[in-house]
Amino acid sequence: MFRTLFATVIALSLTYPLVADDPDFRDFISAQAVALRANEKSPATLAEWQKQRGELREKLLASWGGFPKEPCPLDVQKHGELKRDGYTLEKISFQTMPGVRMTANVYVPEKKGKLPAILQVHGHWKGAKQDPVVQARCIGAAKLGFFVLCVDAFGAGERGIGKALGEYHGEMTGALLYPIGKPLSGIQVYENMRAVDYLQTRPEVDGAKIGITGASGGGNQSMYSGAWDERLRAAVPVCSVGNYQAYLRTACCLCEVVPGALTYTEEWGVLSLTAPRGLMVVSATKDAYQFSVEQAKKSIARATPVFELAGKKANLRHAIFESGHDYNKAMREAMYGWMTLHLKGEGDGSPIRDPEIRTETPEDIRCFPGTTRADNWLTLPKFAASEGKKLLEQKVPPKTAAEWATTSEAMRMTLVNKVFGGFPDRAKLAKQMQVEAKILRFAPEPGLMLKADLREYDPKKPVTILLNFQGRDVAAKSELAKEVRAAGGNFITFDLRGMGIAGDTIGRAPDHNSAEWSLWLGRSLLGQWTFDVVRLLDYLEDTEGLPKDVTIIGDGSAGLVALAVGAIEPRIAKVAAVGSLGSYISDEPYVGQRLGLMAPGILRDIGDVTHLAALAAPKRVVIAGAVYGGGKAFSEAEMIANYRPATNIWALLKAMPELKITHAASAADVLKMLK
Repeated sequence: MFRTLFATVIALSLTYPLVADDPDFRDFISAQAVALRANEKSPATLAEWQKQRGELREKLLASWGGFPKEPCPLDVQKHGELKRDGYTLEKISFQTMPGVRMTANVYVPEKKGKLPAILQVHGHWKGAKQDPVVQARCIGAAKLGFFVLCVDAFGAGERGIGKALGEYHGEMTGALLYPIGKPLSGIQVYENMRAVDYLQTRPEVDGAKIGITGASGGGNQSMYSGAWDERLRAAVPVCSVGNYQAYLRTACCLCEVVPGALTYTEEWGVLSLTAPRGLMVVSATKDAYQFSVEQAKKSIARATPVFELAGKKANLRHAIFESGHDYNKAMREAMYGWMTLHLKGEGDGSPIRDPEIRTETPEDIRCFPGTTRADNWLTLPKFAASEGKKLLEQKVPPKTAAEWATTSEAMRMTLVNKVFGGFPDRAKLAKQMQVEAKILRFAPEPGLMLKADLREYDPKKPVTILLNFQGRDVAAKSELAKEVRAAGGNFITFDLRGMGIAGDTIGRAPDHNSAEWSLWLGRSLLGQWTFDVVRLLDYLEDTEGLPKDVTIIGDGSAGLVALAVGAIEPRIAKVAAVGSLGSYISDEPYVGQRLGLMAPGILRDIGDVTHLAALAAPKRVVIAGAVYGGGKAFSEAEMIANYRPATNIWALLKAMPELKITHAASAADVLKMLK
């Protein structure tokens, strides 16, 4: 599965631009990114850079959800060793966060004395730290006198959900971290900091001479960790550097996404954080578009003046190889030379020949070969679920209706401005609209056109807005639409933004790329979809006329959009979520959901789905059936327990008859409960 997913991501990356049935959204995203960075200025003085640098670090940390205030004990455990020619391979694990263990291989050279060290981080290779491509550079560096630590990233290698090698930690597995506000990119930086902590405990290591390198996703880790952790004296990111705007035309792994990064920097800013330490960017001529030589040059050109201001222009180098996406022999040799210069103080950074390398069978260097890993291992999904529950435990329910009025208003502000990333200024939007045969084309914001079906809409009658991620035509043929017609009929269906992009599906995420592109801009798709409905209401109110009784129904995973609209929009009188996600907390990857629903920090800043629903009180709200993240349906008892926080709010407001919660209901039942 992993190899197939990775091959898909790379294949899509190489087909720039992605072909779409309706390119508006892709072009809209790109235009937004250009506008965000249009006034970006390079620092003119070292003092100016230092100020900019501090602000950049602050914003990066916020994007990553912050790091633990105090590191937990490393609790190092040794699981075996192998004696080899010129080095010893140790199999270890250590704790990075409470209960979270990182598996690693240590390559200890025979050479005595304090040694420079290299933290080797794998990329998207099936075997993770055990993969022969990764092993080769570890063995080569150890034979050249470097103490080497090679670690498995969270959710990969020996740290997957299952015990076999080959799992992919992206798409709807990595998505579990977004609701708790801890994206995989930030967790990787923090865990690599803990790896440096470990290196500094080893008596063989000179703690002031540590470097980092990796390729692909490992190159991404090398760039961010090298930029962030100043204990790393040299960084060599391989086949990973380009620029953020290039990501907006292709597919990448969730581990590479820094939510909101384009609101405050481009990739050159991150590269510049490494200055004045040593940074060699390795690019391949046949790599994916976002990692291409051309795109890397754009970032390096902007970072070069910063190294010059620091008086270390020579400490930034761009090494280019005739190659595809790889970490091959020539690249290894370039890395050895760079590390030798910056960690040993020897040579001029020129490549050093690869020593003789004989890699091991992957199973032989595992800490937990086969199925020997403990069953209670804290996997990425279990970690996300545990952290989510802790966040919910901190939610203090209001005691009075007056307290809830104040609290809920603040929550709505937070939902829109922080979780959603803000809404555009509606007063300044161009009213670009066209109605042909009762099919409305309208611009929710400049540069984007959506379509709504008004053929069964009468502004003089109560109206129902039907949301379905399969599109307006499917929504119009649904059981819900049939029941609305049977009751006298009056509804609108329309296509939310980002629908119909070819190649958008990666693994279990049907909106993988469009959701990622949105995250770079700091605007979750959940927020953008909510805004689409708001703008549809604006159009109807300004032109066709809007009845006072407006109902919104979200079918399936679109139920969360309906709840979000109901939470913030006073023109909505009634809300229904039918068969939608019942809780963001899941100890298994999301199935049957959309990546765009996983708004960063929603569990931390607002709460779970039940807290989102509560913001619609005291309106009529129907929750008809719900599913867990893995797709299993809630039982009746589970529905009652899960939505208790919402129930408490309706009770507090003395509006209990307006809240309807049922574990199973037909379309006809839903319409009856909404009356």
